[in-house]
Amino acid sequence: MKNTYNLRSIAAKAIGQVLDQGQSLSTVLPGLQKSISDKDRALLQELCFGTLRVLPQLEWCIKQLMARPMTGKQRPLHYLLMIGLYQLIHTRIPAHAVLAETVEGAVALKRPQLKGLINGVLRQFQRQQEELLQRAVNTESRYLHPGWLVTRLKKAYPQQWEEILLANNQRPPMWLRVNRMHHTRDEYLALLEQAGIEAAPHAYYPDAVRLVVPCPVTALPGFEEGWATVQDASAQGCVEFLDPQNGQQILDLCAAPGGKTTHILEAAPKAHVLAIDSDEQRLTRVNENLQRLKLHAEVRVGDGREPATWAGDRMFDRILLDAPCSATGVIRRHPDIKWLRRDSDIAELAALQLEILDAIWPRLKNGGVMVYATCSILPEENSEQISAFLARHKDAQLVETGDKNQPGKQNLPHADDGDGFFYAKLIKC
Repeated sequence: MKNTYNLRSIAAKAIGQVLDQGQSLSTVLPGLQKSISDKDRALLQELCFGTLRVLPQLEWCIKQLMARPMTGKQRPLHYLLMIGLYQLIHTRIPAHAVLAETVEGAVALKRPQLKGLINGVLRQFQRQQEELLQRAVNTESRYLHPGWLVTRLKKAYPQQWEEILLANNQRPPMWLRVNRMHHTRDEYLALLEQAGIEAAPHAYYPDAVRLVVPCPVTALPGFEEGWATVQDASAQGCVEFLDPQNGQQILDLCAAPGGKTTHILEAAPKAHVLAIDSDEQRLTRVNENLQRLKLHAEVRVGDGREPATWAGDRMFDRILLDAPCSATGVIRRHPDIKWLRRDSDIAELAALQLEILDAIWPRLKNGGVMVYATCSILPEENSEQISAFLARHKDAQLVETGDKNQPGKQNLPHADDGDGFFYAKLIKC
């Protein structure tokens, strides 16, 4: 039976909600996917994520093909053109199907009079594709990142910035966390091999396994039984640094969606874990993850800057602060970050991180451990933040994990490794 919807027009609406309304794809897509068939959900995701991954290239091509941009009420058609170009350049969808479906998208967007324009621009691109893409390589659009971020990365990583941009523009690897309550990592690797799934262990993080080719979770041995969880290797590093122990009072601050909460409990099932997040809606994910893995934690809504409101006078042996950040280390998983973030956000985020750090440090017991972590690769949120913290708090001792001139450990995104992540392990003395 033929679909009653046009997938390209739905993708164009999603792109508009990100670029015009500042919403994230993870917020926008679930609602839109409810209205389409199961088989089309993956394609919708591919069209949206892919278009935002290479946005500057598509914008540049449209500028070469059109005398003036489509604005105002015609703006959705601009995004529809992007969707069309993305398919022609970056997918194996036959060109005739791309043109037919994308042109019909103009009807679905209630602009049937512009079908001819969409068709004409896409056909013009087909004729000039090779020349246009060669020219685009010599423009700033080749970086596929906003200029402000390229500038910051050049300054922070003068030798590595191009590698970082390249890694950000790749599709992310799929990492699993093996639940050590059920199997050792080697045992689970054997189960994956029996299932015909090729995988490799991480060099440092003992529960982490990378799938050579991503697959649906339904294909994973024992996923529903909690034998494994999808979680990036670098995110798993947080619990390695935290080193939780049974019987300890442990605070997981900024806990949603719960990957680290459940990892703590897999490592120390008899620990007393309090999971706090300021977003009540996202806390439902924490509870869902706990339920799937049959684990228990105390889950509460709370602001990290005001611990008295949710912790009373409670003190903790371990604190994991996965701080709100720019998320510049996980761009390959969330390419919309490039277009949702602004240069001015970095100073604001660093100020918020400072507030939370100073508010929560008094809650750590003497001799206790706090791990400060972000999924950022910007020094202002990471090494510089921790240097300033150590200068303010003489009772804080940093456990060295990297360069002494750069406090903490900074992971950069890599094709065969984890996302960009920063960790600083602090002991209260």
